[in-house]
Amino acid sequence: MDNERRCIIFNPTAGGNRARRLRELLANLPGSPTLMPTQCAGDARRLAAQAIASGYTTIVAAGGDGTLNEVVDGLMTHPQLLPDIRLGILPIGTINVFALEQAIPFDWSKAWQLILGPAERSIDVARANYTNETGRTHRHFVQLAGAGWDAHAIELVRWKVKKALGPLAYIMAGSVALGHDNPSITAHSAEGSATGQLVLVGNGRFYAGPYPFFHRAKYDDGLLDVCVFDRFDWKSLPGYGLKFLTGQLFRPGACHYFQTPSVQLNCDHPAALQLEGDLVGRVPAVLQITPHRLRVAVPQPPVEISPP
Repeated sequence: MDNERRCIIFNPTAGGNRARRLRELLANLPGSPTLMPTQCAGDARRLAAQAIASGYTTIVAAGGDGTLNEVVDGLMTHPQLLPDIRLGILPIGTINVFALEQAIPFDWSKAWQLILGPAERSIDVARANYTNETGRTHRHFVQLAGAGWDAHAIELVRWKVKKALGPLAYIMAGSVALGHDNPSITAHSAEGSATGQLVLVGNGRFYAGPYPFFHRAKYDDGLLDVCVFDRFDWKSLPGYGLKFLTGQLFRPGACHYFQTPSVQLNCDHPAALQLEGDLVGRVPAVLQITPHRLRVAVPQPPVEISPP
């Protein structure tokens, strides 16, 4: 007998014109899941905290990487209960980097069957301490963080443009950010340190799609992988573009690279910080692996995707 209690946390506006169809599909999924629509930005965190405290055993994030991030952060309000729950993913977003790396189907019915099945993996959860408009705060993440050029590009993306153009909106914003004087950020840890205009920190291998920038990363090794690029502007872009096309950007020597359980980011000037593709605040920041693990419904065995 199925004793699982399942809930789905979703943004009712996710998918644009498909909002009504999304509700209908979620309501008719087998297993009688409880639907928990968000009411505003950040509400998925509250719903996830409520769900884990209420005894749900499978908590599903239906949306993009931002929705997933909010759900994970909500689950971490009760870390002692994590061994008793599984996280499920229904990828309905712009890029869905975490779902791509886990080889979770983008077909909703197939993804739901995966959630109903027994296959899972245990992954590390990372925590970022940083500054935003309210002062010093923190947030958890499972895939990636970035400071400098990429976070500044995300800061420039407008919601209406993102909904209309999808990933192209990030490319346009990134082009604009390349023309700005992005400050240098120092990433420092006991295992290594480096300074550059772009700092990427990964728990998984993928960044910005199915691209293994963090080529040594493992979700369960207790380490964050840190990539630091000296310069990131129009002059350096052709070189990076060539390395990207030839796959060299995903190999040793493409940038400063080190692994560490904790890294501190510092900057002499204000620099943006993003988690899972959402702008959250500013450097200085400390990013570190927590002692907690999260069970995630995944295909069995996880599928490895080779660099392009």
